[in-house]
Amino acid sequence: MLTEERHNLILEFLEKKGIAKINELVEITNTSESTIRRDLTLLEKVNVLKRIHGGATLPKGRLTELSYQEKEVQSVNEKRSIARFAASLIEEGDSIYLDAGTSTFEMIQYIDKKNIIIVTNGLKHINTLVEQNINSYILGGKIKVTTKAVVGSDALKNLQKFRFDKCFLGINGIHTECGYTTPDSEEAILKENAMKHSKQTFVLADESKFGEVSFVKVGDLNEAVIITNSRMEDYEDYSEKAIIKVVDNK
Repeated sequence: MLTEERHNLILEFLEKKGIAKINELVEITNTSESTIRRDLTLLEKVNVLKRIHGGATLPKGRLTELSYQEKEVQSVNEKRSIARFAASLIEEGDSIYLDAGTSTFEMIQYIDKKNIIIVTNGLKHINTLVEQNINSYILGGKIKVTTKAVVGSDALKNLQKFRFDKCFLGINGIHTECGYTTPDSEEAILKENAMKHSKQTFVLADESKFGEVSFVKVGDLNEAVIITNSRMEDYEDYSEKAIIKVVDNK
């Protein structure tokens, strides 16, 4: 099969499925794994796909953001593994900032400490925190319907009153040069300030976030510890700039 034919098959498969594993591409092209890896590297260089651990996906627009409901059903097992590990880092007596988002929401079910205070801008988060009898504050401000987050100048003023031991953030993009990014400027400024007001910051991200660049920068890679499920074979450059905690998908 000619190289151009293989590339067309790979891109057609991605258009249909959205994501492709290397073994699937080996099967549909009837070629070797090493050849597919070279193809993916070449196609990534011309920005028609994005490599992820074990395969590839289509690149996203920098302003693209899924709704909360759409994010809820993506990579559920991976998010729970990441969330379980993140929750284990919370200690008695901690003051915590818990960012709005589906990965940070999953943390709540695993929090077993009671002598803590959590501040959040997540509308879904606050109900679950209250149900678990965890001392909590919700920021006041404008409601962003798509992500169920409280944002805006009032939320920012409210946030700036607090100081945190640990901050847990969701993110849309992680890039070696562009750092942590998100599509919305109002959410970005809250994340950035939460980082500044915290002793430690942890970014929760499955493998699909690596290599992505969204519209607004939140911070540099060295400003947070990344908690991920990616084995990082394809992302050696990230470990040079950030501490990375890799969890098993159990």
